[in-house]
Amino acid sequence: MARLDVEGEHIVLRLSALEKLGAMHRNVTVPLTAVRDVRATDTPWSELRGLRAPGTGIPGVIALCTLRGRGFRDFAAIYRRGPAVVIDAEGAKFDRLIVSCVDAASEVARLRAELTAPDPPAPAA
Repeated sequence: MARLDVEGEHIVLRLSALEKLGAMHRNVTVPLTAVRDVRATDTPWSELRGLRAPGTGIPGVIALCTLRGRGFRDFAAIYRRGPAVVIDAEGAKFDRLIVSCVDAASEVARLRAELTAPDPPAPAA
């Protein structure tokens, strides 16, 4: 299952080898400065918008794809029924990431903490 990591100044959506094949995409990165909102949803299928191109999609089963529409581009990695994390961004390659997660509320709390964490002090010269 895809997972979200924070590395330096980016959120990285890590995909397994099979997910990369199904999505026809590599890992997705979003700069922390581009993130506008992070939230959990119990209905990730209702968050999907636009047309799938490229990727894999079977309604209610899997959406592992790029979704495109007029003025937006989203990426989804959702499976079956269950919670997901939604990341809204501005000025990044994708405007929204929708990612299935077993404990979406904890994942949202972790990501929000990373977004609000103060920058570490610069090393003394």
